[in-house]
Amino acid sequence: MQQLTVVISGFDHYDGVDVNPCVEVPRALAQRGVAFDVSQPPFDEADGGFGVTVHAVSLPVSYTRAWAVLHEALESVHPDIVIATGLKHTARGVMLERCATNQISDGRPDADGMAPPTGPIREDGPAAYWTRLPLRSILRDFAHDGVPASLSSDAGTFVCNSLFYRLLDWTARQDHVLSGFVSLPRVAEDGTSDGATGAAQGHGVPLEHLIEACGDVVRETARYRLEPSSGDILIA
Repeated sequence: MQQLTVVISGFDHYDGVDVNPCVEVPRALAQRGVAFDVSQPPFDEADGGFGVTVHAVSLPVSYTRAWAVLHEALESVHPDIVIATGLKHTARGVMLERCATNQISDGRPDADGMAPPTGPIREDGPAAYWTRLPLRSILRDFAHDGVPASLSSDAGTFVCNSLFYRLLDWTARQDHVLSGFVSLPRVAEDGTSDGATGAAQGHGVPLEHLIEACGDVVRETARYRLEPSSGDILIA
């Protein structure tokens, strides 16, 4: 049986946020699992069947501790796919991050009260890394499922970007591991939204829609992992 291991991480606390999608979405996917249509390729061709195990990891909003916690989990379970999530308060939908930059310049203190000086995340590292998620096919799934979504050029210069950069730096030294970062909007307080304008009126997206969206990310990344196609990667 073909078995893939997925790690989905999320930051464990945001001030003023009662329902944190970065905790709830990874937890739900780990508990429920992710369904695949094994009658469709490439999953139908997997030797003896196909399955995915999802591990949820909660991270502190900390420059130093977030990567340490995630790295420990990665070294423990040896995943095939890693999806990091963060909360983007102003987002109107799910945002697929294309790039992690080698830069810290936000100035805000993290959960440890630390505000690193402006500068590179890794002194000898490349200026940026591109995501390894198949954004084009993920966006197709989002459109089919009615998930409001867009591409984002980068994850800013705060802890989200720092984690994303370190994750891709780690990924660059692994064999056949795919990873990326997904920014989630706030959860809709009334459980409803009206698509692209939902955040403006209800300020958020229903939690079940976000769980479904991240399930799409897992499915399409697993498909790409088994049957790579350069056409599925969208970085421009």
